[in-house]
Order: sequence, then structure tokens, then C-alpha cells
Amino acid sequence: MYDIIGDIHGHADELIALLKLLEYELVNGVYRHPSRKVIFVGDFIDRGPKIRETLQLVRAMHEAGTALAVMGNHEFNALAYHTPDPCDSSRYLRDHSPKNSKQHSATVEQVPGDELREYLNWFRQLPMWLTLDGVRVVHACWDSDQMGVIQTALVEHGGVSSEFLCQATKLGTPLYQAIEDVLKGKEARLPEGKSYCDKDGNERHAMRIKWFSSPVNETYASYALTTADGLPTDAIPASLIESVTPYPADADPVFFGHYWLRDECPSYLASNVACLDYSVAKGGSLCAYRWDSKMSLRNDKFVTVRARGL
Repeated sequence: MYDIIGDIHGHADELIALLKLLEYELVNGVYRHPSRKVIFVGDFIDRGPKIRETLQLVRAMHEAGTALAVMGNHEFNALAYHTPDPCDSSRYLRDHSPKNSKQHSATVEQVPGDELREYLNWFRQLPMWLTLDGVRVVHACWDSDQMGVIQTALVEHGGVSSEFLCQATKLGTPLYQAIEDVLKGKEARLPEGKSYCDKDGNERHAMRIKWFSSPVNETYASYALTTADGLPTDAIPASLIESVTPYPADADPVFFGHYWLRDECPSYLASNVACLDYSVAKGGSLCAYRWDSKMSLRNDKFVTVRARGL
């Protein structure tokens, strides 16, 4: 059975507290459970105070076989941030803009350069999704078609190579959009002239959508996966309705992170859909789900630890 844990973002103390609450014990430097295994949904790095310790703990569990893990968008972004652009050696595949550098600064400051290069190589080896016996895990969005695009590119480029990253960060390529959807979540453009501010105060003209459900009879505000002040109440247009294929109600349960939910008590989003990112890096909670092979999800299976120092 699996304990699926959401975005950590360098909050190692909360992770240790959560593992202990889940009855994992530290044995020979690795957290273990006699009958269960962790699945991490990605986003180990950036923002938090103990990124190095988080990486050490997660990688140790992963390599010892007491945990599985998928790549998050922050791991993908880090790979692009540290990979030179083959068309311009003075630039990188993820631009070193003030915004991007600020987002990644805690990782660069806390993890020594040689170690960080080792972790980047480890990130390359992580799958972008997992299909296990009766359960699915991805960082942001389960989309079989886009996963097919990614899988084809992985075979063509020999994994998450520099060539893969070059195509995956080039606006307009099929691989770029596939990575955007699977690791960063499907988005919808807001009506002309409409915008809102995200959790970091950045103005946004597109919103992350509830890709797992139908947008019929929804507004932009009600169909946004992450709530925010200022989202328009205009009805969802037919063009967006036609482009969305909701997650099938009879498919295996899917777990993901990424969306910075802020509810005090976690709950599933559909009978077979659950988000496990409850904003530990913004004063919320680190969240896990104790999956026990049941098709329908239960709210009493969520386990949380509040962010420290609050």
C-alpha cells in the first residue's frame, strides 16, 4: 500500500513529522515502514528553509526502495535553468530572469554546486508519472494524449537529455505544450482585458482549470482549480468546453500536487481525483493520502502536518 505525499518545497521538518505520523521509522539513515511505501508527487526544491535536507531524505528513500517519486515542475524548471541554450551559450533554456532566479534562489543558496549537479542528474531519472496497480500519480494533470507526446520524445532523445529539454522549452512545439499540461496544469485564457494576481502577486491572464471535470454551466471563477480574488464570473465559452475531456469516473484514482490548495481540511475533488498540495510553503500543511487499494476515495485517509513556526 502507498502513502502519497504532496509538494514539500524544502520543508524537511514537516516531512519528518509527517513520516513519523504515518509510522515510518529511521533505520540505517532511511525512513521505512514494514508494509507501506511512499510516493512523492514532486516539487522537493525551492522556497523552503531545508531544501538540502529534503533532497537527502527523499533521494535516500527513493534509492533504498522505500519510496517512489515523480518529477515536479520545479525539478523540470531547475534542469532547464541549469542547461545552456545550444543556440546561444550565453543563455539558458530557462531564462535567468529576476522572477525565475528569485523562485530558484533558495535552492542555489542552500545546496552546494557539486551536490546540486548530482541532484539534477537524479531529477533526469525521475518519471513524469506513475501507473501502478490501481492508482495513478502525476505532478499536475493526467492527460493520456499529452503523455504520449512526452513518451515519444523521451524515446527519441534518450530520456530527459539536453535535446529533450531544448524541445520541451521551445514555445510552440508539441512537447512544450505537453510538458506545460502534465507538469504545470492545463490553463484557459481569461476573457480579453481580464486578469488576476496569483499567490506570488504576479498578474495572470490565464487560469489553471479543473481538468478532471466538465466545464459545462461553469464560470471562469467556478472552474478555476486554484481560487483567487478577481477571477471573472463570465460563463465558460463553447470553445473551452469542447477542448476539455474530463477524467473518466471509472478510471483508477489519480493523485497530484501543484495547485496550492488552502483548505484547512483536505478533501477529494472527485470520487477518484485528489490533490495533495496544501501549501506547506505558504503556511498551510504538508499532506499525505493513505491509499489502501479502494477505488473510491475517503476524506479520512488524508493526513496532514501544519507548517512549522506559525
